[in-house]
Amino acid sequence: MQRNHRKAARTLSLTCCGLFAAAIVVACRGEGNGSAASVSMSDTLARAATQVKPGQSVAAAGSEPLDYTPPSDSAIPNDPMGAAIRRGRAIFVRTTDSLPRHAPGNIQCASCHVDAGRRRDAAALIGVHARYPKYLDRSAAVIPIEDRINYCFTRSLAGTRLPNESREMQDMVAYLAFLSQGVPIGARVKGEGIPKMPELTGDSARGAQLFATTCAICHGADGQGNSPAFPALWGAASYSIGASMAREERAAAFIRHFMPQNNPGSLTDQQAYDLAAYINSQPRPDSPGKENDWPAGGAARDVPYDTQGHKAYRPPARLIPRRNPGGAIVPAPVSVHARGSSVR
Repeated sequence: MQRNHRKAARTLSLTCCGLFAAAIVVACRGEGNGSAASVSMSDTLARAATQVKPGQSVAAAGSEPLDYTPPSDSAIPNDPMGAAIRRGRAIFVRTTDSLPRHAPGNIQCASCHVDAGRRRDAAALIGVHARYPKYLDRSAAVIPIEDRINYCFTRSLAGTRLPNESREMQDMVAYLAFLSQGVPIGARVKGEGIPKMPELTGDSARGAQLFATTCAICHGADGQGNSPAFPALWGAASYSIGASMAREERAAAFIRHFMPQNNPGSLTDQQAYDLAAYINSQPRPDSPGKENDWPAGGAARDVPYDTQGHKAYRPPARLIPRRNPGGAIVPAPVSVHARGSSVR
């Protein structure tokens, strides 16, 4: 009997949480600029009640991703929380200026997360705060959003991790939370990530010729870019071999949809692959600990380094050692029992 009461109470609690979250998202989607929709709370709750079954999360109530638009920057409040959100946004846009010790290269967060994370299909950050904590198969662990940010710092920026409790880290988390207002926990949104490409093989020789005529004008013939608008594409100031962009398909997808900046979408799938093959064949920073990625197997076919059950796919010509190898590793969460601590 007591077990049944607890089960019923838990079901009611989940239902109420789902209704509340659904009410928030319905209200927020009424206006794209972050203002409240012109419906009453009772109407909103009634509408949500018809969409969410008892014990079902809002994310599971519909199979389609949410068509979500985050509030505009003008909706950032003028208070201490708003100050943190603005600082977080500034870090995303001018990472190397804001945190030169942790991001010493020539690449910003916004180099991949276009328009400060707002542009759909360009590794958009909208709604991302609602999807963490999350299981990451690459590390075979459930990680908080702070660890995911640090994976970007250590891999995509070829820098060093930030302390999770630092103000700068929490400023970035505050900005991501702002971009995720109204998104129910666990929900997907339209435009997250980068669209997948058909499985092709790039030709680096063709890519070299195309780079000279299409990309060098912004990124330079040496691929070192011009900060902050044009990131370095290889060398010590670029992304590491452990970054998603070091995969040929992921780089091709970004190039195909968003490059060149003055004429995005003008390249064919094959041209995008050729450019990705050429760029990723160049020397780039190492990613310490990469051999421990995907410990249970399952690495994508184009991961350019050896992992469990996977041989490197077209690795770069040379790996550049990191100045602070220990700071370039994000350790997976460890149980307090494994550390020899006791729970009190």
